[in-house]
Amino acid sequence: MFHSFFPQPKLFFSSMLVWIVICLAVWYLFGANLATSYGIVALPEGQEPYDLTFFLVASNVWFYSYFLLCVVLFCGTWHVLARNHPWKNWSIWGSALIVLVTYFLVQAAVVLNNWRLPFGNTLQNALSKQGNVTAADFYGLFILFAQLAFLRMFLLVMTDFFTSHYIFRWRTAMNDFYMSKWEKLRHIEGAAQRVQEDTMRFSTILEGLGASLINSVMTLIVFLPILFALSGYVTDLPFIGQIPHTLFWLSLFWSVFGTVLLAVVGVKLPGLNFRNQRVEAAYRKELVYGEDHADRAQPATVKELFSNVRRNYFRMYFHYLYFNIARYFYVQADGIFLTIMLVPTIVAGKITYGIYQQILTAFGQVSDSFQYLVSSWTTIIELLSIHKRLKAFEAAIDDEPLPSIDQRYLEREVGVVQRDG
Repeated sequence: MFHSFFPQPKLFFSSMLVWIVICLAVWYLFGANLATSYGIVALPEGQEPYDLTFFLVASNVWFYSYFLLCVVLFCGTWHVLARNHPWKNWSIWGSALIVLVTYFLVQAAVVLNNWRLPFGNTLQNALSKQGNVTAADFYGLFILFAQLAFLRMFLLVMTDFFTSHYIFRWRTAMNDFYMSKWEKLRHIEGAAQRVQEDTMRFSTILEGLGASLINSVMTLIVFLPILFALSGYVTDLPFIGQIPHTLFWLSLFWSVFGTVLLAVVGVKLPGLNFRNQRVEAAYRKELVYGEDHADRAQPATVKELFSNVRRNYFRMYFHYLYFNIARYFYVQADGIFLTIMLVPTIVAGKITYGIYQQILTAFGQVSDSFQYLVSSWTTIIELLSIHKRLKAFEAAIDDEPLPSIDQRYLEREVGVVQRDG
């Protein structure tokens, strides 16, 4: 699944993590200070531009240059090391492009968050009849919003287009690899389905999960400092009182709570989905054999196989019942959790409506990133079941023992061949 597309995937991804840590350490230890020595100072919170000039601020351009340099150094090194790998351009440079564009999209979200401060305050002043707010003030803000929104729309459309091609290249790499080993694989249960359907589903799911994961990581990197700064507006929490960096700890607690909750109640689901694919494949396989052999797909056999399908589905329905109870409970509570925690601050009049909107947005961005497993859990379950099938499939390539269900399938097939012979 990974060797076919990425060069030495274990070393590639582990070196990527190490390089990220090194780059972050260099930036926070030396990069920001070096920028200050050249007179490049980050703007204070609340004074950052809320239009397209945000991307031209000296401190932002400095970081963009550093980020790009780190990416080029890593990808260039691996391009040389993997010069003979057929998919190096897509797997190395394609991945880098997705990361860079995703970071730029998160930066665009930061500008939109900056925009919410003047818009919220203008709206509050207009509703309370304070200041000289005119219609032109609102129209000017809406024009700025349109510029940012259209920029994000363009980037999202182009990123989705490129990512779709990227993922299909990954599927092509897997398909070519499996077909080169077809003589070893053709006897495995559902071999055709695993090559055609499972690789397609694996790549399609990864398209969504991978993009979401990269976006979550980038969002945390960008929005955590903003959340730290906004925590200064929060006074006390209900029943807890005042704690430093309030919003950060709230987002971390709430996200960890949701992740642990769904991981515990959904622990059985990956195995059930894996089992479901197997019983469906066994049922479909028997029907296919029945098309060519009169003694196959007999009523008793088909009834037993379909009974296995029904039993597994009913078991899944039961486990998804209590899983969905926990999931929807968390989703509903998530919509009001932060506002409840901000009640003392709101009552004390410590924040304006614009700041409140900024807090909601920044908290939502960070909380959603921490909740990656929560929002993606059902999709991850499906991916894990597909991964199990392909991993068992690859056991035949590496001459490793097959799972018991595959071994039983092969024994059954040998018996059929002997009976037909």
